[in-house]
Amino acid sequence: MAQIKDAAVLKAVAHPVRRRLLDVLRVDGPSMPSVLARTTGQAVANVSHHLRVLAEAGLIEEAPELARNRKEHWWRMPDRSISWSTADFAADAADIAAADAAVAIGLQRQVELISTWLGSPASREEPWSDAAFATDGFLRLSPAELAEMGAEIQAVMDRYAGRPEAPDREPVFVIGRGFPARP
Repeated sequence: MAQIKDAAVLKAVAHPVRRRLLDVLRVDGPSMPSVLARTTGQAVANVSHHLRVLAEAGLIEEAPELARNRKEHWWRMPDRSISWSTADFAADAADIAAADAAVAIGLQRQVELISTWLGSPASREEPWSDAAFATDGFLRLSPAELAEMGAEIQAVMDRYAGRPEAPDREPVFVIGRGFPARP
């Protein structure tokens, strides 16, 4: 897992198109700008620009060994998982703004994925309609207990990550959040 500690790198993540490109590369693996453009509904030139920004930030890299000729340019994520702590960006107002923007873009992406699923015919069809879940609740936890719970949830996610493709397996988005709140 790549741990982001540099505000410039975090700023690269804090853009909806770049966040989507990272998601596609994470799920589908290495790809070319033309394929990424089709997948995301963006122009190839726009995708190429955002790929360069992500590459300059060290979040993706070229994969020249996949090219069949000199015209093809392949990109991949060297580390399919990235994370950051907003606490690492609390020293500077601009860094705080970058961290807040990255968190907001992440939340926007999560809501977008959930809304797309809920509005799809697949959300009402078996077996995925029975397998999909949503859970929430109010718990009384200390900061240490919340951190422990988060680590346990991450350990479960890690246990299921990296499973090979199979006819009955599809990309599945799982979200988990925990934070102090009042009803």
